[in-house]
Amino acid sequence: MTTTGPDAALSKARTLVAGAGRIVALTGAGISTDSGIPDFRGPQGLWTRDPAAEKMSNLQAYRGSREVRERTWQARLVHPGWDAVPNAAHYALERLSPTHIVTQNIDRLHQKAGSPPEQVLELHGTMFESACLSCDDHRDMRATLERVRAGETDPPCLECGGILKSATISFGQHLDQTLLRAARAAVSGSDLLLVAGSSLSVQPAASLVSVASRAGADVVIFNGSETPYDSMATAVVRGPLGETLPALTASGHVS
Repeated sequence: MTTTGPDAALSKARTLVAGAGRIVALTGAGISTDSGIPDFRGPQGLWTRDPAAEKMSNLQAYRGSREVRERTWQARLVHPGWDAVPNAAHYALERLSPTHIVTQNIDRLHQKAGSPPEQVLELHGTMFESACLSCDDHRDMRATLERVRAGETDPPCLECGGILKSATISFGQHLDQTLLRAARAAVSGSDLLLVAGSSLSVQPAASLVSVASRAGADVVIFNGSETPYDSMATAVVRGPLGETLPALTASGHVS
């Protein structure tokens, strides 16, 4: 049975965390909204406010339209992630010391909060690198953006002249299978999967909940709204993650 009442769910989550030997976290855009990075599908989400912006995350549209690429490069220049700092939810998760954090986010705020980089699996890539769609050459994104500031509206790959994009996963683009296998292995070996700030609407990340359930692990979901996987969770904690996750790890509740 899923525990959903606010106080009861948080209490249940604390009990599960205290009894778990291996905790894996799955995080989504909702954990970074308090850092000034909007989510995608929420009431103030990027795609909610500007549906046309979703094209910039579609690989086919990006490949096929110079106009889309030019607009995307301008958006990258002003992405709030460049100046973002971790919020209370990131620090709360770091205190929890999960064996791995599987994140759908590209902002590296978990690492900035102190989570060991080798334990953070960036399932959807990172905004801090650019990558060529032809030869897979990777460069520091800041250096690529300097070319945009200098007047290159759609900078080509310096190695082969191919199309560049951020080293993130767009719709229609395959995930790194080695990384995905590592995420599935981590979840399969866990006692508890803690989902934080993910709508669980994007595959294959969302399917990690099913992986955990099949492996016999408990699932706890912290999110501001319902997800398609709530019925599979032992506890569902609603509310702002900047409040609920710190409450989970407050002194005296989690060692």
